[in-house]
Amino acid sequence: MAGKTIVCRCNDVTVEEIEALIDSGVTDIEEIKRLLRVGMGPCQGRTCIPIVISILARKTGKKPEEIAPPKARVPVRPVRVEVIVGGADE
Repeated sequence: MAGKTIVCRCNDVTVEEIEALIDSGVTDIEEIKRLLRVGMGPCQGRTCIPIVISILARKTGKKPEEIAPPKARVPVRPVRVEVIVGGADE
């Protein structure tokens, strides 16, 4: 049942998916984030990233404090929402 537990509610990522990725050799949190889109939903990882770090620590034998959270990447310059959704003439 633990494998079916959803870790990232925004992108429906399960414990099973994270563990399978780690078992395949992916142990970098940045790569896990990119491959599974964990932490890229509306909550921006506030809920799931600490859980992913604990799973990664358990599977790799590291302490959670040894695993740095993924870096936040903000836009290089401010962008108006209208530009992103296509409502502006830019």
